Amino acid sequence: MKKLFLLFFLVFIGSILGAESVDIPTMNFALDAPDTPKQLVSSLNVLVMFTLLFLAPSMVLVMTTFTRFVIVFGFLRQAMGTQQVPPTQLLVMLAMVLTFFVMEPVGQKSYDTGIKPYIEEKIGYEEAFDKATLPFKNFMIRNTREKDLALFFRIRKMQNPASIADVPLSIIIPAFVISELKTAFEIGFLLFLPFLVIDMVVASILMSMGMMMLPPVMISLPFKILIFVLIDGWNLIIGNLISTIK
Repeated sequence: MKKLFLLFFLVFIGSILGAESVDIPTMNFALDAPDTPKQLVSSLNVLVMFTLLFLAPSMVLVMTTFTRFVIVFGFLRQAMGTQQVPPTQLLVMLAMVLTFFVMEPVGQKSYDTGIKPYIEEKIGYEEAFDKATLPFKNFMIRNTREKDLALFFRIRKMQNPASIADVPLSIIIPAFVISELKTAFEIGFLLFLPFLVIDMVVASILMSMGMMMLPPVMISLPFKILIFVLIDGWNLIIGNLISTIK
């Protein structure tokens, strides 16, 4: 399993760094009926490998800031009340682009310390996996609350680790994800407040004018868009989002 994750790390970090000199190993498979139990086991191993290969991108995405970005952008769209504008695909792609931008230094360090020596056959895959994942561990630990990390250690009934290298990925990843969710919801709450005030002001004005049958959202939406454009909202949100990352 470590070999598979190391292979995906190679592809993932290579895409971050734009490395054109990375040689990706090729695999050839033939679909034949198994004649012996050994061949059946090999076929099942191939099936498990492909299953993990499909899951690996999702695993790597939860080890980055993608979760924070995509949730905050979703809250922003709901707070403005623009329905499907910007489209979901565009918000997801923007979150991925910002994730690559933020994670580039981490990916560069992971490539230099783990993947590059492995490609040059200077170290084995187990050592390469440990060295390649260590920068990601450091990044996730910096952005994970101690309370969330202690929760999963308590669930597993494990002792406190002596160093970051001793913390398994099975503990860091879920703790990091729930920390990112909490941070994203906090930012989303702060985004909702100014737009909620605009809705309340518009609703109060319409009620005082006796126009209670007119939906306040229909009137407040243009004002929300205008104010968001005037304050250069995308610049402020993305700038503050990135500044919250340690």
